[in-house]
Amino acid sequence: MMKPDFSKMTRQELRAYILVNREDDEAIEALIRRGNPHSPIYPFPETEEDLREMEEILKSKLASTES
Repeated sequence: MMKPDFSKMTRQELRAYILVNREDDEAIEALIRRGNPHSPIYPFPETEEDLREMEEILKSKLASTES
């Protein structure tokens, strides 16, 4: 059986393929490499203030996942 070209699949098609072929590590890696297009992008902290702000963001994210 030939594997599909994951680069030509939409994100939804790739997710559907993985649900049927859960053992296909290559497909899972392709989906992970794509990332989530709806995830926020945070700049790398360059100053102490940036670092404190990033710490607060991470603390709030962690707190929201513990609830």
